[in-house]
Amino acid sequence: MSLTEPSVDFGRRHLRIDTARVAGLIPVRAIVVSAVLVVVILAAGVTSMTIGAYEVGLDAVLRAIVDPASDPDVRQVVVEWRLPRVLFAVLCGAALALSGGIFQSLTRNPLGSPDIIGFGIGAQFGVTLMMVVLELNTYMHKAAGALIGGLATALLVYLLASKNTMSSFRLIIVGIGVSAGLGSLTSWILISVSVEKAMMAATWGAGSLASLGFDQLLPATVVLIVVMLATLPLNRSLPVLEMGDDAATALGIRPGRTRLAAMVLGVALIALVTAAAGPISFIALAAPQIAQRLTRSNTPMGTAPVMLTGAALVVVSDLVAQLLLVPVGVVTVSVGGLYLAWLLAAQYARRA
Repeated sequence: MSLTEPSVDFGRRHLRIDTARVAGLIPVRAIVVSAVLVVVILAAGVTSMTIGAYEVGLDAVLRAIVDPASDPDVRQVVVEWRLPRVLFAVLCGAALALSGGIFQSLTRNPLGSPDIIGFGIGAQFGVTLMMVVLELNTYMHKAAGALIGGLATALLVYLLASKNTMSSFRLIIVGIGVSAGLGSLTSWILISVSVEKAMMAATWGAGSLASLGFDQLLPATVVLIVVMLATLPLNRSLPVLEMGDDAATALGIRPGRTRLAAMVLGVALIALVTAAAGPISFIALAAPQIAQRLTRSNTPMGTAPVMLTGAALVVVSDLVAQLLLVPVGVVTVSVGGLYLAWLLAAQYARRA
């Protein structure tokens, strides 16, 4: 593979890749932003591994990671207990951000996040049914419940919002209504069962990375890689679909098939996170918009910067959550609520 010097293309510096099989331009700004985000993830992740009931210094954490012959007690705490939590934060953030980018590009609206249009609530409702009603509490059962609940909600929203053509505004409004209905059903289920079951579901519903280990991390990583590879064609098709169905059809893209594939893959990413850690809200809403502004991109679909932004947000949020002794979902909801209020105000001011 040969890389040429950065060139100017449409007023932006790009790095040209020109090989026998692959040719393209990578924005230099996206590379720089991605590198900075990697540094943030590493710094916040290593710092979070020093926090806990068993205090470990920063030098001891680094030694435990790179040196197998280091103190076995410290290595057990760092590598077996705390490292999986950091890696899961990276995985969850990347999956949520990619899902948010898919749906925001699909709806052509920054509010078109699975948190807003109800797909996340649908996945949560499916897991609640599995845990509380069917009393199936394994990771695979929760994953199945999250996927079925998310897909059923997506199908319901899609059918209710469809009227000749798909309107992003109508999709968001219908999604908000369906989300409210599923939230009410979830609350009704929780007040109808025993206190022990309700407490178990409520604890899971707060969204936490505390009890996750390598047993859950390995299968979740495999699923993320498979889904991420399946989303690669969407990097080309969804930005074209943002120009409208007629333009996309003229360029050889089938809008209906593309929307269906994007919806299924986006829900699968939400289900992956919900089954493992519970609902971690607002990352899917905020990460694509933050990445788009950092890279000055024209679309929220940008796999590497978007996923790294989501990973950085969750890792930093989990660090704050450990300092405050609360689940990470509480931190993301608190910060995300403020971000949503700002986004709505900005949208209103732009239209006024």
